[in-house]
Amino acid sequence: MCPKALRKLMSVMWGGAGFAYLSPAMRQEIRFAGFGGQGIISAGRITGRAAVLHDGKHAVLFQSYGPEARGGACSAEVVVANRPVDYPRVGVPDAAVVMSQEAYEKFGRDIKPGGLLLLDKDLVEHEPRDDVRVVEVPATRIAEELGRRIVANVVMLGALAALWPAISKDAMLAAILGAVPPHTRDLNKKAFEAGVKYVEENVHVS
Repeated sequence: MCPKALRKLMSVMWGGAGFAYLSPAMRQEIRFAGFGGQGIISAGRITGRAAVLHDGKHAVLFQSYGPEARGGACSAEVVVANRPVDYPRVGVPDAAVVMSQEAYEKFGRDIKPGGLLLLDKDLVEHEPRDDVRVVEVPATRIAEELGRRIVANVVMLGALAALWPAISKDAMLAAILGAVPPHTRDLNKKAFEAGVKYVEENVHVS
């Protein structure tokens, strides 16, 4: 392991309380990627908490920072399942949330065929894709319109919850509100709802 890289494995195995939204033996994998300061690790952590604490599933998070905590590349991988996770690492994920061009170049083509690729529209350019479902959300722009660029990751979580059936919207919002400081809950709720609204108004959701 590179001494300049911080890698932390967090396993949250308390789920399975009868809230299953996944079919038997279902396992879904997602990767969040961007640069330090975008809340990439927080997005992964919140997604895991949403699955475990609010949807009654099991989840495992693996996170990786680059050499610099802020500005360096970082990623978070989450496995969500309806039974204890026997292997914690993501192979080729079912979905990816990518918030920087560097992250797209590194991870954007590593998704299962037919999977979901969620991009920050103003920060990531991509070639035409027919192997995965690409959804572009102007998350950073929406966050800036709300007054705080830092909640762009929450906008993306709202969009993700509207598109990815592994986590319910109610669970994701509850996890967000439980993870942020009380005085920022209203802003984060608006950011989440803005992400959901953007998808509902601009993307066909089957």
